Amino acid sequence: MLAMAANVAAAVADMADTPAAATADSASADADTAGAAAAPIATVEVATRKTRSSVEMNKSDMQKILPGINPLKALQTLPGVSFQTADPWGNNEQNLSLFIHGFSGQQLGYTMDGVPLGDQQYGNYNGLSPQRAITSENVGSVILSTGAGDLATASTSNLGGTIETFSSNPLSTRNLAVQQTVGSYKTSRTFLRYDTGNFGEGNSAYISAVHHEQKAWDFNGRQGGDQVNAKFVNSGANGKLSLYFAYSDKIEPNEDSTVRSASEKFQPYTRPFTYPDFQQALGYLSATGATPAADGNNYRNYYSDAQRTDYLTYAKYDWNISDSTTWSNQIYYHNDDGVGVVAGPIGVAGLPALFAVYFPGQNLKQVFGNSGYATRTTEYEINRGGWLSTLRSEIGNHNLQAGIWLEHNRSSAYRRWYALDVNHPSSPYDRPSNPLITQYGSEIDNKVAQLHLQDEWHFRPDMVLQAGFKSSLQFADGQFPVQPKNGAIAGSTALPVGTIDTKKWFLPQIGGRWDISSSDQAFFNVQKNMRQFVTYGGGGVSPWSLSSQPAFDLFKATAKPETSVTYEAGLRTRHDLNWGTLSGFDGQLNVYHVDFKDRLLSISPTSVISSIIGGNLAVLTNVGSVKTNGVDLSATLHFGRHFSLYNALSYNDSKYDDNYTSGKDIVQTAGKKVPGSPEWMDKFVATATVADTEFQLIGDYVGKRYATYTNDLHVSSYFLMSLGVSGKLPFLNGGWVKNARYRLNVSNLTDRQGDLNVVVGAASGTYNTFPIAPRQGFLTLMADF
Repeated sequence: MLAMAANVAAAVADMADTPAAATADSASADADTAGAAAAPIATVEVATRKTRSSVEMNKSDMQKILPGINPLKALQTLPGVSFQTADPWGNNEQNLSLFIHGFSGQQLGYTMDGVPLGDQQYGNYNGLSPQRAITSENVGSVILSTGAGDLATASTSNLGGTIETFSSNPLSTRNLAVQQTVGSYKTSRTFLRYDTGNFGEGNSAYISAVHHEQKAWDFNGRQGGDQVNAKFVNSGANGKLSLYFAYSDKIEPNEDSTVRSASEKFQPYTRPFTYPDFQQALGYLSATGATPAADGNNYRNYYSDAQRTDYLTYAKYDWNISDSTTWSNQIYYHNDDGVGVVAGPIGVAGLPALFAVYFPGQNLKQVFGNSGYATRTTEYEINRGGWLSTLRSEIGNHNLQAGIWLEHNRSSAYRRWYALDVNHPSSPYDRPSNPLITQYGSEIDNKVAQLHLQDEWHFRPDMVLQAGFKSSLQFADGQFPVQPKNGAIAGSTALPVGTIDTKKWFLPQIGGRWDISSSDQAFFNVQKNMRQFVTYGGGGVSPWSLSSQPAFDLFKATAKPETSVTYEAGLRTRHDLNWGTLSGFDGQLNVYHVDFKDRLLSISPTSVISSIIGGNLAVLTNVGSVKTNGVDLSATLHFGRHFSLYNALSYNDSKYDDNYTSGKDIVQTAGKKVPGSPEWMDKFVATATVADTEFQLIGDYVGKRYATYTNDLHVSSYFLMSLGVSGKLPFLNGGWVKNARYRLNVSNLTDRQGDLNVVVGAASGTYNTFPIAPRQGFLTLMADF
């Protein structure tokens, strides 16, 4: 299935505008619109002009996995990628887990058509997920750089690589695409896209809309939302103008994880919400609002959900100054209005003590609507805009590139509490109003500047040396217009305010490529990257989430940003063969080593630090380094046009170098493996075409993952399979109906149960897990008009 084809190299050259332009410019080039029988078996291509490991997946191959799939989830078939989430599309962000070469998802860089998407934290403060930035069906391609991304990548978090998503371009001919998916748990996904075709002088455009909904598999909740995308392109002799707009409005009920520890007597496979059975929810609690003692920490909430509304737009002009020089300029704007909601019992997780601060001596059940439940929100807003500018010029044997990225981001996060009225209960689809408590509110003003300069020197026809550097600067100011009352956050009298400026002027990169033959290639790359401090107030690994001003001041004076130096080398090959039924072979071997330094962790302070910050509150500090060694090996065997077998084997050994002190205790992490990241993974895809029908069987093995920093607990390995069958609908084709076809997809084919992803425990002996979703089936019908 997976082809790492050298003959596609030109489509994904370093100097190209977008790789999507080579894969999605016209209907005839789109394998989907050509029908299953004519679809190429090759589905993933290596960007062979890179001096680093860089793999491209195109639209057709993502949609084969499941129409409407999150581009990030589609990448889980690639070597070195561990991706888990509770729903088949990968849309739910609350329980999403992503590891690449030992780095978590928040330590990677993400862009869409060059626009930065932030670090993908749940409750994001500086971006949005790829599946909200663009409708899945409009994705032209995704490029994964597993070691280090391009110097021009607009990201402050890309320690461990980058994921670049590219939108497809408008079709050259007028077209109306209609697609409908139905399936398990009352799934309905409707996608419409209208392409104008070429009009005027080099103009083309499209507009699309999607409505998606599905019942949650373990409770009676509905997940989904609406999206609109529009893109306009004007191509002329002097350059190319691209305009893009995206609207996304999603409501996704979340899953509650299961708490695992030796002291937890009740550890259910799932923790389903009681919504919408409000009478069941009322009967679940005691008269005072207490949960059943036997349930322990695995009590049941009434509901939880994530509501996100996003507007994203950009304008980009690529100016052809001369035959050898281009200047690209892009401006963008993103607004997010989001809220994370939990409606849960008032008698758990220390809530009685919190509520007593605001309502001393009062009957808390009455205060919160006599239901025994309260609704908690974290309400987010992001307003960010930016400018990207890149100048490229070819001078003799040198391809020079210089660029700048500027962004101004104003984000906020407010924690509020609302009553859940026994007579008028709310639902996951309501936006709460009239809060009883605003526990805290943060406002962060953050400015980012990134510069880069590089030279690609073709010193021999078959050899290239690339070298350059980037500078990363961040200027952040965090304030709390609403401070918590004394006692509302344990031991804290006020959350910290202030500025932190971080400047790293020289982050170098050097790489090389040797075209051994027209079918074989060797590459190497060494690159240093830095992750800027997280600018989020009130949660996460952020200095503005510390519990006191002295702790913030200590962090500002002593902490260093996390950095990594990635070394990678590899071979790529592609050969046509005449060995009986075996007609071709392609593959890639990638070997890498990473030095990750100044890891940040929230810990209990030592006695010396306690005396400095006053009290025993948590501090955020550097706790040492991590060494990573690994190998990715992927290969595809082609048996004519009708069968191919792809396999990707990955080994990753990521270990902590140091112990650290938490309070009075030394935490023994030296030599321990990074939790959450599997050591071994293996993926396969078998693709067969019989007449006009294509069959695709996908297997995904994820090895044992440790669940704590001290490696005393782990979750078992799992192996999941999925099946896809697609073909034409010839009886519908003809006249004004074109390319009518179907696609049948089955996820978790063997209905396997187990721990899908693990939430690493902060302390030894405790961790959380989310379950593997059951087998689900989907039928998609599609046609062009």
